[in-house]
Amino acid sequence: MKTKLLGKTPDELVAAAVDCGLKPFVGRQIADWLYVKRACSWERMTNISRESKARLQEKYDLGCSAPVGEARSKDGTVKYLFEVDGGEVVEAVLIPDEDRKTLCVSSQAGCRMGCRFCMTGRQGWHGNLSTADILNQFISIPEAAELTNAVFMGMGEPLDNYDSVAGAIDILTDEKCFGWSPKRVTLSTIGVLPQLRRFLDSGRCHLAVSLHNPIPEERLELMPVQKAWPLGDVLELIRHYDFSGQRRVSFEYTMFAGWNDDKRHADALIRLLSGLECRVNLIRFHKIPDFPYDCPPDVRIEEFKNRLNNHGIVCTIRASRGEDILAACGMLAGRRSRS
Repeated sequence: MKTKLLGKTPDELVAAAVDCGLKPFVGRQIADWLYVKRACSWERMTNISRESKARLQEKYDLGCSAPVGEARSKDGTVKYLFEVDGGEVVEAVLIPDEDRKTLCVSSQAGCRMGCRFCMTGRQGWHGNLSTADILNQFISIPEAAELTNAVFMGMGEPLDNYDSVAGAIDILTDEKCFGWSPKRVTLSTIGVLPQLRRFLDSGRCHLAVSLHNPIPEERLELMPVQKAWPLGDVLELIRHYDFSGQRRVSFEYTMFAGWNDDKRHADALIRLLSGLECRVNLIRFHKIPDFPYDCPPDVRIEEFKNRLNNHGIVCTIRASRGEDILAACGMLAGRRSRS
């Protein structure tokens, strides 16, 4: 199998060109076509000679592939389906909002964290995505040139595939590649502690933590990861970092009627986050099969939000997008007809 050029840094692309007996500038041209111009085919790389392309193609593939399916929501959200190495399929979701176009990207096929309320977690883990697989979600969709933000909130736990995700973020934020500011990228994690420290030490991207219940024994009921990496330990680590500037930390809190939506849970959350510069995003639960809980009524969610705001914690309710195409939070599962 040929090596993919997509996912390599500009220096690595220069090395690949030299490896094929070409001048270093050819590698820089490839980086410009892939990451700046978002070119997904050799044909579009018009300033690279036919001979140079032929030499490169003896050893390398570009690594770009078009989506194998898509679904469009009535609210403008678009879900794209991609086939990745190994034949698995993953989903990415384009979320347009006024002057922003955010791409919610996947980092794994499935997930091994096992959250009971998440369709991805319930299907198990089927493999890690390569850096090329991750970046392909950005450059191979029709809206590639219009993207403004990225959230690593799709299928998989990003920090369980740290090297591939970090490689993708490096290219997104490299001024010679996508050239994005780190504040345009948010990584969501359940709290994989060893890799969380690496992430916080290595960059300035935003962090979102999947919290969902501030009471440890209750959180464990639906989130097995609580046993391996307790929420208290995650918070202790986060408090060692500065989030008072451009970098932000937020906490994702999916609302379940009768499980985490009352005054007791709000007060426990207030105590847990006291003194931390952060934001809480409340997420309406989207019903999935064979799960006992429902979403609380909107008035209940508003009461919860107001209680946090009144105690000095910035709290918002996330707008649900793409529910009609199974693209909302917790609903991604890499569905494709395999007939």
